Amino acid sequence: MKITDIRCAMLGENPVVRVVTDAGVNGYGPVEFTKPYIKPLVALLRDALIGADPTDVERAMLRIRQRGAFKPYGAAVSAIEIALWDIAGRAAGLPVYKLLGGKVRDRVRVYNGGVRYPMTSFAPEDFAASVRAMKAAPHGFTIVKQGIGFHSGMKRTMPGFHIGETRPGHFHGALDRGLMTERSMKHLIECVIAMKQELGDDIGLALDCGPGMMVPDAIRLGRALEPYNIMWLEDMITGDYVPYVNADVYREVTRATSTPVHTGEQIYLRQNFKDLIERHAVNIVGPDPCDVGGLAELKWIAEYADLHGILMAPHGIADGALGIAALVQVSATLPDNYIAFELPAIRPGWWLDILDGFPDPLVKDGFIEVWDRPGLGVDFNIGKASAYLSEADKGFFD
Repeated sequence: MKITDIRCAMLGENPVVRVVTDAGVNGYGPVEFTKPYIKPLVALLRDALIGADPTDVERAMLRIRQRGAFKPYGAAVSAIEIALWDIAGRAAGLPVYKLLGGKVRDRVRVYNGGVRYPMTSFAPEDFAASVRAMKAAPHGFTIVKQGIGFHSGMKRTMPGFHIGETRPGHFHGALDRGLMTERSMKHLIECVIAMKQELGDDIGLALDCGPGMMVPDAIRLGRALEPYNIMWLEDMITGDYVPYVNADVYREVTRATSTPVHTGEQIYLRQNFKDLIERHAVNIVGPDPCDVGGLAELKWIAEYADLHGILMAPHGIADGALGIAALVQVSATLPDNYIAFELPAIRPGWWLDILDGFPDPLVKDGFIEVWDRPGLGVDFNIGKASAYLSEADKGFFD
């Protein structure tokens, strides 16, 4: 079997990569909906893979892995890697989890990152109302995550939020950094307490905090929240599109508080998790399979983290429906340091109509049952899916 083409198309908000072979077996890889510009990066890698055997996943990846980088530039490599596993599983008649070493759990826990409810402001009562809605969601989440501080509109709507510049654009668009004011720190803590009072001890609360916090504030926040058993504080120092790790800085924070510290969604490849893990710089790592280099890369990181007593909670909010399939397959194989993966948002909702193979309901009591169909275990209904392709992408499924 040989690769004959690699294509990329927009389906709804999510780009999708298709690896085509001469045996009529195709594989699909997800891309975050935040990356509609991915096509040229996929095209850049195409020629290096033409003629390669897609079932020799690692050999094929050695041709392109060095061409990726920190988020967003590892996305094309990651999507291709996932598509190769999809092909390998389909060719062998086995689910991808079998090829990754076999499952150790029959259902995988997810946490809520993508099922969101509009907030009119950033007062404690608004945060409480938001998690109240998450608690009532039919998914039965056992863990929910909320953006606060630098990872929310709070920094733009609260005058004097921090001592520094607030730059134009969406809060993901620019790295605003600076020491928080005493008033804003008190407000942030009040918002967290309001959420915990709403959730009680039945549902865990994780907090997406940045990037942008300075070390003194990160330590203050971690210590102030110690009585509330927060699941983790995510990306306080770096994260999102920050192209470096800062393991030594994270280690200073992690050593100063018992509140778990989490990072990793923007990091590309296992090598860039080395310092975080070996120096015990964080308590939890959270690579995204659509940015880190794919499924085998994420599994390697999880295994290495487990050897060092570090937990794993993969990122995935923007990976879409196809990303859910990929995350289920790899998460089924991870060691006992696995907590949960972030349930991707499915936008638009018709994605569940164009992909066959998902359980119904998809999430029950906060878990997804692991399915046993070949490859990623979901198949495009090409007739339905083709209706959502743009004119430029009409040949994607040909």
